[in-house]
Amino acid sequence: MFAFIVRRITQAIFVMLIISMVGFAIKNKIGDPVRDLVGERVTPEERAQIRDRLGLNDPFAAQYIRFLKNVTKGDLGQSFFYKKPALDVIVGKAPATLELVFGAALIIILISMPLGIYTALKPQSTLSRFIMGFSTLGVSMPVFLTAIMLIYIFGVNLHWLPSYGRGDTVDLFGNGWWQTGFLTLDGLEHLILPCVSLASIMLPLFIRLIRSEMMEVLETEYIKYAWAKGLSPMRIWLVHAFKNTLLPVVTVFGVQIGIMFAFTILTETVFQWQGMGYMFLEAVERSDISLLIAYLIVVGSVFVMVNTLVDILYGFINPTVRIAGRK
Repeated sequence: MFAFIVRRITQAIFVMLIISMVGFAIKNKIGDPVRDLVGERVTPEERAQIRDRLGLNDPFAAQYIRFLKNVTKGDLGQSFFYKKPALDVIVGKAPATLELVFGAALIIILISMPLGIYTALKPQSTLSRFIMGFSTLGVSMPVFLTAIMLIYIFGVNLHWLPSYGRGDTVDLFGNGWWQTGFLTLDGLEHLILPCVSLASIMLPLFIRLIRSEMMEVLETEYIKYAWAKGLSPMRIWLVHAFKNTLLPVVTVFGVQIGIMFAFTILTETVFQWQGMGYMFLEAVERSDISLLIAYLIVVGSVFVMVNTLVDILYGFINPTVRIAGRK
């Protein structure tokens, strides 16, 4: 198991190095740190001197190694618009996005599991047909359209839920870093529509995945043996069948959680949610290259770390993965 974990961590480090190289190459070709620092008011000679002093005329490899050293110290560059380190800007916006992803993940887990199990056990029922038809519709609908429809129905017409912003928040740790909406009624009301919109991307996928995996497991020999032993239906369905259904679901869930960080851009834009996705679009509009590259590296790192943790967890759940990895 130790060798399996070392291999996965080594692979993760390699992928993160590639992400950092891509990010640095984009920054090196598109961004101009001298322009960001001094604007257009200096002469070409002064601009050349500044480039020399900053080491921007050094070979690509030397600049990249210097960039990696700075990254290990938490320095991902200076935001041109915010006038402070890009990582500090991202860390300040991260709690809003993390709460959005957590809320969406909670909705996916609480809804997809019972619906997936039910449609697997009663595939020919009217309700199962309706659920599968609805999931097909959900897969085909883009998140921004779902968000606009929810705002129109529950925010504009019915006036049941707020349609933008985070509402009232509470300082979670007392240091001003994490302002959470989970601890206030108004904050929870503001979370509902964005979380449902974000969850709508993955919810149909997980309903269909759990259904297909459960139906496959129910046809296996050990389930037939459990029926022959006279075990209760609930024990067979929830203990023997569903437990083995979860193996591929855990893997896909880990991957999709990472992808949801990228999809928050559209959700946060529609709901004016002040998170990392909304910050990314603002950085694009303002041509804040340093902040864009820092966002790319941070989100890429989160995606890699989540997938690595899921791989390691899957190795504990299913030992055959570790055995297969040695071949």
